[in-house]
Amino acid sequence: MADPDDRAPREIVICSMEPWGNVRRRIQLLLSELLKLDPSLKVLYVEPPLDVAHAALSRRWVRGNPVGRVRHEGNVKVLRPLKPLPRVLGAASDRLLEAQVMRAARVTGMHKPTLWVNDANYAGLVARTQWPALYDVTDDWLLASITDRERRRLAQHDRYLLEIAQVVVVCSPDLAKSRGRQRAVELIPNGVDVKLFRDPQPRPSDLPNGPVALYPGVLHEDRLDVELCIDLATRRSDIHLVLVGPDALRSSTSAHLQSLANVHVLGARPYTAVPSYLQHADVLVVPHVRSPFTESLDPIKAYECVAVGRPTVATPVAGFRDLGPPVHVADRDRFVGVVGGIIDGGWRPALLRDVSSWTDRAVSFDAALRSCR
Repeated sequence: MADPDDRAPREIVICSMEPWGNVRRRIQLLLSELLKLDPSLKVLYVEPPLDVAHAALSRRWVRGNPVGRVRHEGNVKVLRPLKPLPRVLGAASDRLLEAQVMRAARVTGMHKPTLWVNDANYAGLVARTQWPALYDVTDDWLLASITDRERRRLAQHDRYLLEIAQVVVVCSPDLAKSRGRQRAVELIPNGVDVKLFRDPQPRPSDLPNGPVALYPGVLHEDRLDVELCIDLATRRSDIHLVLVGPDALRSSTSAHLQSLANVHVLGARPYTAVPSYLQHADVLVVPHVRSPFTESLDPIKAYECVAVGRPTVATPVAGFRDLGPPVHVADRDRFVGVVGGIIDGGWRPALLRDVSSWTDRAVSFDAALRSCR
């Protein structure tokens, strides 16, 4: 006799470190494919909370989507919780966040969903609900530039999730080594929507005229080598350095970059528009910092650069250094020269190679979710 649970619509609560929206990252891209595999899937997507204290101190009260209430985004239900207390005050802040997620799950008619935990701050939710859990580790934030207090707290949550989660998924070989020391983990790397990135798109109107070196991705000090960007812009003033992606730099750093006449910080663009920027760049550049943190990454942009086939120059970081053409790997002291050489050499036909799709990755991820019991 069939288990009644197998006939019921599957339910998933996703505790994400990224907001839901037009800027798509690993979780949103995987989820989109999972919904194609199983349209009956019931999903509650939990965004990062609105921090009341931080918003008040910074005078940046974000308006728009409702906070603390479930909203409908197509076939996905989305919750942005309210964080009324700073975490420094203790566990009460986490309990309030957990209560909001549990209430939203009840309101949306969920009974015993699977927890897909990307934000380790929700470790307590796993213990509190006893829902089956998958821990999805996509960046090693223990190695990032955070305070000692944040690091201790995050390390505690990370250890607990590694102990209690039924399944642990990592996206990079480095994460497989670090998290695999404690338990079995499943390596599911990132991918790309090959058709989207290869179908020709018109040139974006905000791309400057003249040679364009384009960086596609989040602008963050733990990733982006800002000094190398400035070096490229100053030594090759004839090249427009275009940065496309969410700007998470310190305001002073961002202002310094934007003060340079040939640097263009365009900000985030919808996922469906990103290929047009990559397709019409003369060269793609990935001036990433080399650090233990960047070693933990599996950069989505690496798959996107290969998919579009544009010449790419990257520092020797994880995800890029072993790719081969069209990726050129250059140390910091050679980086500007290699970029300039590609620009000066003129246009060459695109080199198109096979690259893993999000569809393939979603099949593996779906199996991992199903194994959470």
